[in-house]
Amino acid sequence: MAEATLSKDANANAVDITALAAIAAGEVYQLRDGRAGVKAGLQAAATGDPATFLTAGQFTLAKTASVVILPGGRVYWDRSANTATPLQAAAGGDFFIGVAPDGAASAATTVVVDLNVKPNYLVDLHESGFDSVIVLTAGTPTIMSRGGEVHAAFSATNEAQKLDLLSRQSVPVTIPMIFEAKFSVLTVADAAVGDLSVGLANATHASDADQITESGFFHQDSGTDLNLDAESDDGTTEVAAADTLVDIVAGTDVEVWIDARDLTDMHYYVDGVEVLAATTFDISLATGPLKALFHWEKSADDSPGEVRLSHMAIRTMDLAT
Repeated sequence: MAEATLSKDANANAVDITALAAIAAGEVYQLRDGRAGVKAGLQAAATGDPATFLTAGQFTLAKTASVVILPGGRVYWDRSANTATPLQAAAGGDFFIGVAPDGAASAATTVVVDLNVKPNYLVDLHESGFDSVIVLTAGTPTIMSRGGEVHAAFSATNEAQKLDLLSRQSVPVTIPMIFEAKFSVLTVADAAVGDLSVGLANATHASDADQITESGFFHQDSGTDLNLDAESDDGTTEVAAADTLVDIVAGTDVEVWIDARDLTDMHYYVDGVEVLAATTFDISLATGPLKALFHWEKSADDSPGEVRLSHMAIRTMDLAT
């Protein structure tokens, strides 16, 4: 007796529904299983009509203005604006729709999206191994997972403390890569004693990320200075921390990318917008390999401080363009 009956072979990447309201051809919907679907055909479906949604293929979609989508980057659907965006809002029901194989420039009004395809990360906070070394002489600093995020917190002890995550998987400097992270400073360390560094590095450090020989970082000096800075170092050429003109807001997530496909001229992005575009971040003399690093340190002080890290990943490619 047959245990399975073929239910659809003409287009296995299609979902048929009955329209509960009028649906125009090409409209983007989130289907019942959570996937994105595009209304197939050239004709609209009226209420009560059968409608077919495609769940695979490359589609040209309207893009959110003034943001960059890097090649191979994640794309979400902004329900309120009906546009594709690389940033998922904390509220509003934006849903994942796929990746952008070729990306899109800030000025572009459309982007090609490979529907329901997910990026393949070589390093991923949620799937890869990371090493963590807590440094302290006193107190109880903690770094732990909470609901798919990592929380790192100093204790209110007048001692130097350091918390970090360094990916076990590394990337040779000969391979083009893009780093991504999403984090929030929940509690700002006072007296400017806390230093946060997130990005690419060849190693970690017991007390001072500035001493790491090869790196490309977003950096924030916690305290009254809420500037988000960018910097790089390859042991010979160093670009000191420069203000991106973006300020950290306590409790608000910020998404950062480092486009390291060309180590002679890396590009830094904050919430989909390039920062310090006129600065040449050159780590071409780095020997690597490079890893993903989250590094949260404070000098001796009784200040607390807490950071939430919800995403940190590296994706690699053989074709840099």
